[in-house]
Amino acid sequence: MTRQSYDLRGKVVLITGGTGGIGSATASELIGRGAKVALVDVDPQTPQIAARMSSHSAMGTIADVCSRDALDVAVAEVVDRFGRVDVAIANAGILSRAATLRTMPTSSIESLLAVNVCGVINTIQAAMDQVIAHRGQFVLISSVFAFLNGMGTIPYAMSKAAVEQLGRGLRVELAAHGVSTAIAYFSLIETNMIKHGVDGDPVVEELLATLPRAFLKRLQPDTAATALANGLAHRSPRIMEPSRWKPLSALRGLIAPALDSHLTRDRRTLAALSQLDARSHTAP
Repeated sequence: MTRQSYDLRGKVVLITGGTGGIGSATASELIGRGAKVALVDVDPQTPQIAARMSSHSAMGTIADVCSRDALDVAVAEVVDRFGRVDVAIANAGILSRAATLRTMPTSSIESLLAVNVCGVINTIQAAMDQVIAHRGQFVLISSVFAFLNGMGTIPYAMSKAAVEQLGRGLRVELAAHGVSTAIAYFSLIETNMIKHGVDGDPVVEELLATLPRAFLKRLQPDTAATALANGLAHRSPRIMEPSRWKPLSALRGLIAPALDSHLTRDRRTLAALSQLDARSHTAP
């Protein structure tokens, strides 16, 4: 069955986490395809960042996705400026410092879930009426960690699995309204979040080394942005980049149990987790 095409020209796209790597790159890509973009971010420079992108096709508004009221105001501002919201991309997310669940501070877990799960729900609910009115689209940024073992970063993996389930449910619930819902799965992307949470941390690098080397290739934000724009143009329900992850996702029911079993016996993995566990006790 051929998917219905979606002309991005003139469409208004709201992007949370819009000043970050993926958000900023996606905004630039969409502007290049004729769309108007609204960046929503906690960064106090968000309006200025948007203005530098385009004086007529971009706007920025400051809002925390953890606040539904703030997002309601943000959506109202976008409608006041551009007249509508056709697409909402729930991109805002955070990654806490790697730790075992036994030693991870409760505050870190709560903050991560507040942004990565509740923030996505708030974004969708705030934009819902507009997106339905214009038979538009939602895009939820999940991760390959929705189906990989989340050792060392369990709350993050949990959050991305939750986003996947949210997207699957929405796709069915909103189909009768002519609304498309896409779930995006990316691997490691060269963003500040990855640089701060992964790079330079030898224990995390050791854990990642348990994956095949081919799967560890970094993506540039522009690559993710192109994949998202193409997904919107084709109303794709799943956006996965790089594509080498697709077989693993499709066969997760068979591969995941076997991989989990292997990891519980792998000396290299267990040694890295022991280092992470000990470090977490002494971390400030």
